[in-house]
Amino acid sequence: MALKRPASQIAKGLLRSTGVLKRPAACRINVSRNVSGGTGGTPEVRSTTASGVGGAAVYETRKAVDEYLQFHYASDKELMPYPCGPKEALGFTNRMAAKCLASGGRERALDIGCSVGGASFELCRDFKAVVGIDFSQAFVDAAAKMAAEGEQSYESVIQAAIKETRIARVPADVDRGRAQFRQGDACALPADLGTFDAVLAGNLLCRLPDPKAFLQRCTELVKPGGVLVLVSPYSWLEEYTTKSRWLGGYADESGAPQKSSDAVSALLGGSFTCESEEDMPFLIREHERKYQWGCSHGAVWRRR
Repeated sequence: MALKRPASQIAKGLLRSTGVLKRPAACRINVSRNVSGGTGGTPEVRSTTASGVGGAAVYETRKAVDEYLQFHYASDKELMPYPCGPKEALGFTNRMAAKCLASGGRERALDIGCSVGGASFELCRDFKAVVGIDFSQAFVDAAAKMAAEGEQSYESVIQAAIKETRIARVPADVDRGRAQFRQGDACALPADLGTFDAVLAGNLLCRLPDPKAFLQRCTELVKPGGVLVLVSPYSWLEEYTTKSRWLGGYADESGAPQKSSDAVSALLGGSFTCESEEDMPFLIREHERKYQWGCSHGAVWRRR
């Protein structure tokens, strides 16, 4: 059953159950909770591909960690073995990180909403220091383990209850020591976080309770001449963002459609220049014969 309360109320209630009492409501509210798969029996932990089911609770589960380790680190053949599959959707973290190379500087990069760290490590190829931040403690713990050990096991669902243990590995030519990971609130980032040559927000914006607040903070995070790389499918859901805070995705009082890309442009246009836009397909595997295919809007914004 989908959660119907506002995101701030969800955070307060669910964080209390995990023993985390003092964190502010976060831009990415990822909290521990099993989601019921029916009217009775043992609760089922849903796949993250069941969009909106159970709200943000799914992102603290072991199932979510396993799905995202696979999403970020599995080889192309492991992720999509079928010749008929959408191969252009593979290598999503690599393609997002490559967008950040539009930045003139190579000192610091921020991967906000870093999940289990795949794009952060790709950024380590070109930036001297990379900070990965996610509100999900489970995701941050998994990313930190990848930094420390270079690999970890995860369960890949083959069919229903049939699973296979696989290994996620950071590429051997990546300097993992350049990356650090921390739990954090994308709408209330520390004042002393500093500035960055590149800020990447991959598939994050439409999972924030207050996306406008996050974009406004980006004007302080990105160095003049640096870039903000925004990648989003704009899949707004009230389980994550109350409708009054959606950036587009609705019709105005006259019935005219308000597109998210236009809303983002209106917010960023005073401080940034949009230098490029393109479709960014991605693929999340649920099991060997079921996937979530999405096509995010990717834009590179240059800080004036």
